[in-house]
Amino acid sequence: MDPIQAIVLAIVQGLSEFLPISSSGHLILVPHFLGWPDQGLAFDVAVHVGTLAAVLAYFRRQLLAMLVAWFGSVSGRGMTPDARLAWCVIVGTIPVGVAGLLFGGLIEQMLRNPLFVAGTLTLFGLLMWLADRFGRSERDEYSIDWHHALLIGCAQALALMPGTSRSGVTMTMARALGLDRAAAARFSFLLAVPGIAMAGGYELLQLLQGRDGAVDWAMMGLGTAVAAVTGYACIHWLLAVIGRIGLAPFAIYRFAIAALIVWHFA
Repeated sequence: MDPIQAIVLAIVQGLSEFLPISSSGHLILVPHFLGWPDQGLAFDVAVHVGTLAAVLAYFRRQLLAMLVAWFGSVSGRGMTPDARLAWCVIVGTIPVGVAGLLFGGLIEQMLRNPLFVAGTLTLFGLLMWLADRFGRSERDEYSIDWHHALLIGCAQALALMPGTSRSGVTMTMARALGLDRAAAARFSFLLAVPGIAMAGGYELLQLLQGRDGAVDWAMMGLGTAVAAVTGYACIHWLLAVIGRIGLAPFAIYRFAIAALIVWHFA
């Protein structure tokens, strides 16, 4: 992999991780369209670590407040809104952790396919449009209880399939449960922290054990840095505009990319 390829793929990851358009799908499609060899899961994880750094930096104050409140709740000092939100993030992470352990290897081997990505882009794009169009906007993320967190977490587990979009499917479920657009996006980003951390930790362990062959650490570092900067800017932009534009433009984009994939690869 050369630096241009690393930078392009990192920018793609930084944008598509937080926009509801599927980062894994784009990381599969871009090399296909540009004639590049598949960058491999090692680089995919490197740029995911970059986007993890972006969400940690952007939400650092809220995450710190949640962490302090969570420790307070387990030490008997009561359940504050921040503690309850922290518990909901934990509950919402369980389904993707279980699904990853059970099906992660199979998904990596069987589903990294452009036509499969076209199908998931279309299906989950339609569900996202419907949830945003007909969902009520009456709640923020602090109103979520553990039942809702578990439902959003189960939706997040579906994002193990390329083309689904972790942010897209979690925002879809959150909108269906009545969260307003900005709250749905914020909870999706908070839920990304443990999800990306678990995936990155698992793949990093594989790399350190030498199971993925030689690793170009310089390109991985470059990808991580570019994805972090791009991801931070993307979070800021999306939270500023999502209340006005909604999720429909992203659904239309997904339909257009799916049609392009079918035209090109079918």
